Amino acid sequence: MHRHCTRRLCAAAAGLAAICGITVLGAAGRAPAAQVPARPVAQPARLLAVSRIALPAAAPGARLWVARYSGPGNGFSAAWSLAVSPGGTRVFVTGDSQGVGSGSDYATVAYSAATGARLWVKRYNGPANGDDSATSVAVSPGGTRVFVTGSSQGTGSGLDYATVAYNAATGAQLWARRYNGPANRDDEAWSVAVSPGGTRVFVTGDSRGARSGSGYATVAYSAATGARLWARRYNGPANGSDLASSLAVSPGGTRVFVTGSSQGVGSGSDYATVAYNAATGARLWVKRYNGLANRDDTASSVAVSPSGARVFVTGFSQGTGSGYDYATVAYSAATGARLWVKRYNSPANGDDLASSVAVSPSGAWVFVTGDSQGVGSGSDYATVAYSAATGARLWAQRYNGPANGVDRAWSVAVSPGGTRVFVTGMSAGRATGFDYATVAYSAATGARLWAQRYNGPANDGDSATSVAVSPGGTRVFVTGMSAGRATGLDYATVAYRP
Repeated sequence: MHRHCTRRLCAAAAGLAAICGITVLGAAGRAPAAQVPARPVAQPARLLAVSRIALPAAAPGARLWVARYSGPGNGFSAAWSLAVSPGGTRVFVTGDSQGVGSGSDYATVAYSAATGARLWVKRYNGPANGDDSATSVAVSPGGTRVFVTGSSQGTGSGLDYATVAYNAATGAQLWARRYNGPANRDDEAWSVAVSPGGTRVFVTGDSRGARSGSGYATVAYSAATGARLWARRYNGPANGSDLASSLAVSPGGTRVFVTGSSQGVGSGSDYATVAYNAATGARLWVKRYNGLANRDDTASSVAVSPSGARVFVTGFSQGTGSGYDYATVAYSAATGARLWVKRYNSPANGDDLASSVAVSPSGAWVFVTGDSQGVGSGSDYATVAYSAATGARLWAQRYNGPANGVDRAWSVAVSPGGTRVFVTGMSAGRATGFDYATVAYSAATGARLWAQRYNGPANDGDSATSVAVSPGGTRVFVTGMSAGRATGLDYATVAYRP
């Protein structure tokens, strides 16, 4: 959740907040804080509601449980990222949640993967007692620690990166570290990952430079102590705005890959993908992609093949006469040599915005999802499968919800056995506003296996942001934001049978 095209998600959150009658307070371009109109609150902290729906255990797509979280501010709570423990017993969700007198805070919740029972909830309020928004969560390979990152209001420093480590079993905070860039202004972290050995934590995002606009800033910490090991910045050739969106670590743990958008010279924004030595932070290579129209190109997600040989980047790129297209690029992980580029233009020849990429466990297939202009159907989910070796398109499937309106996929995940692909996002319902919509496909053929929707208690304003599969492949988990009856927007996490 990875994330999981976060800036577009924030815009979607603001839209949902407006639908639900919530006033958005947060700064533009980041996960907003919000409040609901003043009203009596009988129970200040509505921490959890879990429902279990009895469906046949063997039914694909059967809903197993739903867990909701509304913070103590009883206002805006939006989950942005989800991760599953390596043992498959716990699910961790993070995002931002309205506090009482503290703006929005990080809120990280642990659930039982089997039942949805809440195990613990921990909040982080930064030193300025202002707005704090967690955007990404990762779990250590041993399953003992959970790491959360995002942006947090500093004292006299604008927004800073804030990365927090928790004990996975108890939720006890182990350490918290902040990063304030050289300009002493806004720094926003969007992605976190852990090394395969579990010794290092890596965070990336965008950070204001002293004389260079925003640049990528990637920071490595000791997973055990939070000690900063290195910090590296990337400033593109135009000395303009460079915004990192996603980070991945090689399976061998030797390299870290960061991607995002970077201002080019005479080319608008380009994809810029940077490889670092994981131990030292030494820059190994930088590769840029400028699309067909020589205009704006924004990378949203990066993934590495299981062998560690290839790096895949996706996003959206201005086409010639076609609006934005998906553009997916494969690189050699060792050298950065470009192996292939593939573009996807919708049947409507309109805007197509890829948000997430995943690789099959065998390394043979690459899957990309996002939203794509349909013919007479608004935007649809569009999920595309490619050969990882050649970039040949294997299949493309679209999902148009029941309202024939706006459908936006935000996240894709692959089952551990590599047989299924799961996509989630927001989809307009006939009389329900936006709902979660989660779709399962055959990884080999693209055949749709099932599609399930979640409509929250307010019957309006639900958007899933992140999907993950349990290591055993027995459950699919989806999280996001969902309008409550009297609680503004809440976290809502749903478990399905795959």
